[in-house]
Amino acid sequence: MSRVRIATRGSRLARWQAEWVAAQLQDQGIASTLVIVETQGDRERVAFSQMQGQGFFTKAVQDAVREGRADLAVHSLKDLPSAPTPGLVLAAIPLREDPREALLVLPSAWDAQAPALPLAPGARVGSSAVRRQAQLAQLRPDLKLLELRGNVPTRVEKLQSGGYEAILLAWAGLKRLGLDLGGLAVRLLEPREFVPAPGQGALALECREEDTQLRGVLQGLDDPTARLTVGIERGLMARLQGGCQLALGASAQRVQGGWQLLAWYGGRRYEALGAEPQDVIEDIYAQILADHPEAIGAMGEVRR
Repeated sequence: MSRVRIATRGSRLARWQAEWVAAQLQDQGIASTLVIVETQGDRERVAFSQMQGQGFFTKAVQDAVREGRADLAVHSLKDLPSAPTPGLVLAAIPLREDPREALLVLPSAWDAQAPALPLAPGARVGSSAVRRQAQLAQLRPDLKLLELRGNVPTRVEKLQSGGYEAILLAWAGLKRLGLDLGGLAVRLLEPREFVPAPGQGALALECREEDTQLRGVLQGLDDPTARLTVGIERGLMARLQGGCQLALGASAQRVQGGWQLLAWYGGRRYEALGAEPQDVIEDIYAQILADHPEAIGAMGEVRR
């Protein structure tokens, strides 16, 4: 194998991620070219909650691989629906970046004495994710929540220009891009206080199932710990039959004697400890069903 075509979105962060993968392949003597793909999430400028279907930022990239226009798809794993895509395999999940959320705040709206979050009463906070908006509303009902679209640099610029007083973003993207956050106060939120999205901070590398040669190459980029923790978080997501727009937070980590899973769903936080990954998934799932039996249909499907 001498060259790999990498399908990716065209945003600055998506290109950074694809170029990082290209650099890892180059270390193995394999050259790469990027295939830039426009996705539904890039085209449609409406709120995510108004979009139909799943995989707003991933389906078109996956289609490029399935249709033979590219060999490898690189995604932010948190954007990937829980259901597997026919014909594709999740060949590698590289070493995971910090999954925490970052609260970026204008100095004028910073209030270290405020409850839950260091924000002045009634602060205007931008976020696009249903999960983030729901947790913000629960923690601080006084905040004015505003829709925030655009790539990561654009969102930061909107904050710096005064369009918002605070915004909430994944720290992983900010760290990877090395953006100038000068003039902003930054607070990293621990998973126990604000539960991130399943798979946040991780990359997903997909290729065609029958492409055994590329699968073998990508196996060298797979991080076993990242695959396990992400597998637990996405396992809960799959148990709830949810896509990337399900208002679910999940954060897993290895602890002494097994695994810990923190979750947020339907206005409540959940925690489970267990010896095996499936143990904590089923424990949290049972807790959620006990609180939200109305969410389960006659065939066991979650109504969203």
